[in-house]
Amino acid sequence: EVLTEDPETAFCTLANREDLNPEEGSIYHCLYQFTRNEKLTETNKLLCDVCTQRHYGPKNNIKSEKYVYTNAKKQMLISLAPPVLTLHLKRFQQAGFNLRKVNRHIKFPEVIDLAPFCTVKCKNVAEGNTKVLYSLYGVVEHSGTMRSGHYTAYAKMRSMNNQLSDLVLRGPSPQALETEPVKGQWFHISDTHVQAVSASKVLSSQAYLLFYERLL
Repeated sequence: EVLTEDPETAFCTLANREDLNPEEGSIYHCLYQFTRNEKLTETNKLLCDVCTQRHYGPKNNIKSEKYVYTNAKKQMLISLAPPVLTLHLKRFQQAGFNLRKVNRHIKFPEVIDLAPFCTVKCKNVAEGNTKVLYSLYGVVEHSGTMRSGHYTAYAKMRSMNNQLSDLVLRGPSPQALETEPVKGQWFHISDTHVQAVSASKVLSSQAYLLFYERLL
């Protein structure tokens, strides 16, 4: 189903993307690149039904080989902010006929704001809010190569987030968003071994999966 959106707001976000200036090698830079505005031209032009009907008349009069393609813009934005945000980092790259593990450290914060990547009409964000904040509570890390390795995890032990439960069950609340990460103790888990660690240790890990919970 194709929906006609207001062209004035189709590419607008809750917060100004251009104010970000994200640091390369950060999760913000990854999100910025993933949601960037793309131009579809030349061989990537978009098949336009409206243009085709305007040029050739009603659809039933159009011969199968007659279609009108037009330049277009494409952008992927978040239309529904999830209660739990899971970010999966691509940790491999093509090297000839082989896959190579990417060991580069990607910077990620304890509190992340998704507003610059959300459509201005994001469904479960209260009107007037220009921040969509999440607090980090889990990280999965992989050590080794593409052929072998070991998965470990960092998890934050914290009190039950009743506000998150309310969000899942009842939808967004009009109350103000918090700006601080959820308080708790971080632990490193490797098979049966569990050790308390600092937040700085977590933030220096080579994350493979990141888990954030919505702050209300």
